[in-house]
Amino acid sequence: MCAHVLIAEDDGNQAELVRRYLEHDGHTVLVVHDGRTALDAFHRDRPELVILDVMMPVLDGRETCRALRAASDEVAVLMLTARSTEEDMLDGLDLGADDYVTKPYSPRELTARVRALLRRARRAAPPDRVLRAGPLAVDPDRHTVLVDGAPVDCTPGEFQLLAAMAARPGHVFTRARLLEHVHGIDRFITERSIDVHVKNLRRKIEPDPRSPRWLVTVFGVGYKLNGTAGDGRPA
Repeated sequence: MCAHVLIAEDDGNQAELVRRYLEHDGHTVLVVHDGRTALDAFHRDRPELVILDVMMPVLDGRETCRALRAASDEVAVLMLTARSTEEDMLDGLDLGADDYVTKPYSPRELTARVRALLRRARRAAPPDRVLRAGPLAVDPDRHTVLVDGAPVDCTPGEFQLLAAMAARPGHVFTRARLLEHVHGIDRFITERSIDVHVKNLRRKIEPDPRSPRWLVTVFGVGYKLNGTAGDGRPA
């Protein structure tokens, strides 16, 4: 589970503490102290995971996350912030973050979050198993999504949600159940984060996101993905 991790944190003492814990866990770690340097390091070294502090000089964590997502949907992003409101967390997820940790936090908890993110990103799937629902083809092994044969970029969190639903087209998932697939049991992230992922996925897979045909809401329950394996008709 060892990986190359980039930490962007302007508090030198905090960054050093996290670096030591992650290196003790077997990861290779690079520390930078502002968003601009973080982007340069990302394009140069291509880490598997980026840990971003929200409040940084030159380019803050939110703008850095937005730029990372414009460059890659594969890198896992974990955001750190002292701002702990639900709206702050949802805003971070909407920008493309995969997890969100509020300060103060335990370094041991943070390393556990890192392991969980990497585990989800690397989760093995049966060889050549492509999940199909309506116009969607989701390949868990290659981590690809096609809509009517055209590739669609998804963040790790969006991909895990879509893969879970594509494995059981027509099945209604509660937000709590989907949260287990995307974030695991988490005392900071709420079920509303699922709504953010669904909104972003609809932008990518629906002809008209305002009137979704495939990823639909089941009012009072949760969401389901229409379609059955191999067909193009709603279930």
